[in-house]
Amino acid sequence: MVRRTRFNDSDCPVARSVDAIGDWWSLLIVRDAFDGSRRFGEFQRSLGVAKNILSTRLRVLVAGGILDVVPASDGSSYHEYVLTPKGKDLFPVIVALRQWGEGHFFEPDEPHSEMIDRQRRRPLRVLEVRSADGRRLDPDDTIVNKVNQPRTPTGTRPE
Repeated sequence: MVRRTRFNDSDCPVARSVDAIGDWWSLLIVRDAFDGSRRFGEFQRSLGVAKNILSTRLRVLVAGGILDVVPASDGSSYHEYVLTPKGKDLFPVIVALRQWGEGHFFEPDEPHSEMIDRQRRRPLRVLEVRSADGRRLDPDDTIVNKVNQPRTPTGTRPE
C-alpha cells in the first residue's frame, strides 16, 4: 500500500487544509452534513460509499474537529454526526466548489442541484474574493508571502 504524504506541519494553509479534508469522500460527507445528514446510514445511502471507507472518513473528520459525535436527537441508542464550528467554517469552501462546478461542468441548460437562500428562495451570488477595502481581487492581484524567504522593503521577493 502506498503511504500517504502528510502536510499537517506544512507552512502552507492550503496544504494543511488538504491534509484535513482533501479526499473527495470527506468533502462529500461535509457537503451532506450541510444538507442535513447526521447518521451513518444517511451518509452511506447518499454517497453509496463502502461502509469501511465511510467509517474511516468519519473517524478522521471527528479526530480533526470537523464533525462531532452526539447522542441521537430522537433519544435512541444511536449517535449522530454534527458539524463543529470548525466544520461549519467549511461552508464557503463547499459553496465555492459548487459554483466552480456549475460554471465548468454543466451545459447552460443542463439541470443540476441548486443552492438557494432559504429566506428569499433565490440562488446565491457568485462568491468573490475581496480586499480589506472592498476591491474585487483576481489571482493577478495577490501574492503569497511565503515563510522563510527574504523580503524586500516592498514585500516582494528578490529576483
